[in-house]
Amino acid sequence: MPKPTPVTPDAPARIRTPLLTQEWLDLTFIHWAVDPDVVTALLPRGTVADTHDDVTYVGLVAFRMHRVGWLRMPGVPYLGTFPETNVRLYSVDEHGRRGVVFRSMDASRLIPVVMGRVGFRLPYLWSRMSVRPAGDTVTYTGSRRWPGPRGASSRITVRTGERIEEPTELEHFLTARWGMHNAFFGGPDGVAYLPNHHPRWPLYRAELLTCEENLIAAAGLPAPSGAPVSVLYSPGVPVRLGRPARPAGIPTP
Repeated sequence: MPKPTPVTPDAPARIRTPLLTQEWLDLTFIHWAVDPDVVTALLPRGTVADTHDDVTYVGLVAFRMHRVGWLRMPGVPYLGTFPETNVRLYSVDEHGRRGVVFRSMDASRLIPVVMGRVGFRLPYLWSRMSVRPAGDTVTYTGSRRWPGPRGASSRITVRTGERIEEPTELEHFLTARWGMHNAFFGGPDGVAYLPNHHPRWPLYRAELLTCEENLIAAAGLPAPSGAPVSVLYSPGVPVRLGRPARPAGIPTP
């Protein structure tokens, strides 16, 4: 593997013609450190675990997806707006591109779940979910419906704190991810990279008040045995997603 590209708080390139537009709102990022060997078998072919000081991370990210839109069309208010909670890992590919790998993506709208699974081969799962802000706290709940495993659920409550004026290297590493790796195409060489672009994250300290979940174990990872190493909150950003680039780095038609 070549040396990974630097971690940058700003997107490395603009996306002039987006495949999708959307907003990610009321996000909570919760992270636990794990040994890279633990996640190796769960990453797509052609990628390895991305590390910071020889450690990689599993992330539990809860948020509101808002007004997903295709190309330059306006975002859809109902079908394109829903709560979502992701279990994700951190990856780097043969071109040095850093990204995330989603192990599960729980969402509350069935049609976007089916479209994500069939059209993008993403691990979307239909769940009963809610996001409830109340003063300086936000509570995220989810209970999986389809396709399972049944009984997978989460309840997360955080209290937001002060704005982070200068995020640490680790905080940038965990949040400034400018693409995803996924097997968008068939065959053993089908792993590709889908880039994203958004403004620099506005990040806030957050206190984890409640974290009752088994989504991480359901995603094939060891259940966390201790407190997370990082808990962050962001009010959100507008996002543009580009077209998936094939393993050779060439975008799809």
